[in-house]
Order: sequence, then C-alpha cells, then structure tokens
Amino acid sequence: MLENINEKCAVVGIFGHKEASRLAYFSLHSLQHRGQEAAGISSSNGKKLQTIKKRGLVMRVFDEDKLNTLSGSSAIGHTRYSTAGDDSILDAQPVFARYDLGEMAIVHNGNLTNAEEVRNKLIANGAIFQTFMDTENLIHLIAKSEQKKLVDRIIDAVQRIEGAFSLVFLSRTKMFAMRDRHGFRPLSLGKLPNGGYIVASETCAFDLVGAIFIRDVKPGELLVFREGKEPKSIKVFEPTPKHCIFEYVYFARPDSSVFGQSVYQTRKNMGKELAHIAPIEADLVIPVPDGGVPSAIGYSQESGIPYEMGIMRNHYIGRTFIEPTQEMRDLKVKMKLSPMVDIIKGKKVIVIDDSIVRGTTSRRIIRMLKEAGAKEVHMRVSSPPTTDPCFYGVDTPDKENLIAANMSNEEICKYIEADSLAYLDEAALLKSVNANNEDKYCTACFTGNYII
Repeated sequence: MLENINEKCAVVGIFGHKEASRLAYFSLHSLQHRGQEAAGISSSNGKKLQTIKKRGLVMRVFDEDKLNTLSGSSAIGHTRYSTAGDDSILDAQPVFARYDLGEMAIVHNGNLTNAEEVRNKLIANGAIFQTFMDTENLIHLIAKSEQKKLVDRIIDAVQRIEGAFSLVFLSRTKMFAMRDRHGFRPLSLGKLPNGGYIVASETCAFDLVGAIFIRDVKPGELLVFREGKEPKSIKVFEPTPKHCIFEYVYFARPDSSVFGQSVYQTRKNMGKELAHIAPIEADLVIPVPDGGVPSAIGYSQESGIPYEMGIMRNHYIGRTFIEPTQEMRDLKVKMKLSPMVDIIKGKKVIVIDDSIVRGTTSRRIIRMLKEAGAKEVHMRVSSPPTTDPCFYGVDTPDKENLIAANMSNEEICKYIEADSLAYLDEAALLKSVNANNEDKYCTACFTGNYII
C-alpha cells in the first residue's frame, strides 16, 4: 500500500541529557516514516523554552545552527502528518504557550474524539485559538485549571478529553508522558547511555541513540520526569487496552517493538497465516515494497514457494502532487516501483501487500507486472479488508472511498485486474499478533466496532 493511509505523527521526549535536542533530532529521524509534513523540537535549559518547527522533513527543518539554539538537558519533538487540522505551519508541533505557571510545550500523537465539543466550550468561555489542532485544547484546559501544580493540571485536563492520545509535555524543569486509557497509540520508555531518559512512539528511536528499552508507558499512566530522580508513575485512568492493530499491519517500522512484540516477527506471522488460509500454486512470491516484505517472507517460508524481490522501490522519490491525468497517476507509481522483468517474465506470481485501501495503486501494480510479462498475478493481502475509517489518529479515507466497503471480494479482484485475490481474516490476524482475545486490540478499521 502506498500513500493511502497515514499515521498522524510521532512523538519523542528526552530528559536529563546535555545533548537533549540533538538526541531528539536523531530520534525524530528514526520516526520520520510516521509523518513527513512538518517537524519540530522544543527544548528547556531550566529557565526558558525554545521552539523550532517548520514544514518539511526532519533533516530539512534542522541544521547545526538551529540545534545549537535549542540548548538544555530536556527536549520534546514531533513529526506530523495531518489528520485533524490543517496543513499550515501553525498546525505543526510542539504547541508552545506561556501561562500563569510559566512556559509549556506539548506534542501529541492521536486524535481527540470530543475535540470539537471541548473547543466550543472553551471558546464560549473566552478562549482564543491559534490553530485547528485538537492538541491546542490541552493548552487551554491546563491554563484554565484551578489546580495549583502543573502535574495536577495535566491530570485535570486529560480527564476532560476523550479519544487516542500519547502525549509528552515539557515545562522549564520537568517532562511528562501520558497515554490514554486504551493505549491506542504506542509510547515506550528507555534509559539513555550517559544518563537521562527517552520516551518515543517506537523503539527504533532507541536503537539510533543507544538507549535501553525499559518498558511501554502503560495505558492510562502518567510519567513525571524530575531532575536527579527516577520517573514517577501516576495511574490516571484504569487501563482498558485497545491497541491499534494497524501499527502491526503498516505503521510501525519492522525493527521496532510495539505493544511488547516485534513488528517484523508479527508481520512474518501474518504471511504464514495467509499461506494457510489462501494457498495457490505459483512460481514466485514477491512483496510490494516496503510494507509487504516481512509478510511475503513468511508466506514463502510457509508455502515453500521461492521468495524474490520482483519489484524494486525508489526511496528517493518524495510525494508527487502533479497528477491531473490518468497518465500522470500511472507515472507516479512507475517512479516509485519498478518491476524486475528477468525475474517476473513468464512466471505465475503471488504479490503480497499489507492492505488495499482504494484499490487504485494495487491495480497499477498488477498492470505493471503483467506488462513486465507475468503470466498470472495473484494478490494476497496480509490484513483483513479495510471497511471503515479510523477516528483515533489515522488518516483514513471516508467510507465511500474504501473499496472493501463498497465492493465484494470478486468485484475488487476484477477491478484491480488480478487473477485471484484473498485477504487475511480477523481471526488469523489476531493469531498472528499472539492475541489471547480480541479485547486487547482495536480492529475498528476492519469491523466498524468503535471503542469510543
């Protein structure tokens, strides 16, 4: 799947390290796959906060001079892909504000389902908003809280919001990390090699900066970071885990551990399960890179059909906006994906992808493979049909644009021009993630059974 579903963003927090802003920068670089529209970092030197944010990739937003201005031993960072909100620089994060207790910055991964209701009440009480982000609600809720301490104001604020949120707050002297009661979006805690702590959306950020994974921040838990002390844990909500299963399907990097499990191994498990429930005779198993690679390996190992990289991806092609004609849309796929003609020609091919959303990209890939000489192309998808939009921090098309919500399997197969089509079913997906029962995961995008 390419450019059809996007995560909202990634968050990172560094506390108690003299190179906090640089470690935040490198961590965000590891998390770039979760958001490419904007990036930002706020740091604190104990007296004041400094913030730099801009549209673009992490390495384009920051350079040595900018990182030098972000002094201090604590920093938080964010990469953004817009879901709720606009795409202006005003909607980039961190969100910074001055209020009666001093200065504060916030980064947020997720989506608040009662954001409009909260915003309207705040506006009615005189609040003035600068952005369209639901995250800004938290600034106002904290500023208006009658609690005396910031930690109590944060607790007061998060108890007024609903939905998905992994949050990191930064004041002049403290850092706070918080997950919603369901733990929709991931957030992990690690120890830095030369002292200090890191929290990040994925553990792949730990690997780059040499941090040691400690544990996941628990659903409903608030961690308080103070100088010279271990993080303090506060149970704000009774945990009722409903982790986003699409983190395993698509969002997370394969080298991350998410919700306590290896993403790579979980995706291989999906491929193995797919080989059991949707076998077919073929010469080759090939992935749609990069998302389909681990599942294709698992399918190949379980089926005994040879695995080949039959499609190569150009990783230096960014997002393309000029596509007014069908010819241009087809060209966009060709810019990113190229078939290995010598491998594919005359072969019966099984193509593994992580999902089908609108179906247009799948159709172009299958056409490309047949033009390269493939004798047959059988599509296998390592997740169930995506039938419903997400409201918990994922940019999903409306239901009328989700092909599986509007066509039968046979109609989709015909539309994408495949010789056959099969999906992983929900039971096999849950088995792949070693779920004892489905209650641990949110599968609303496949079932329409929304938690909130």
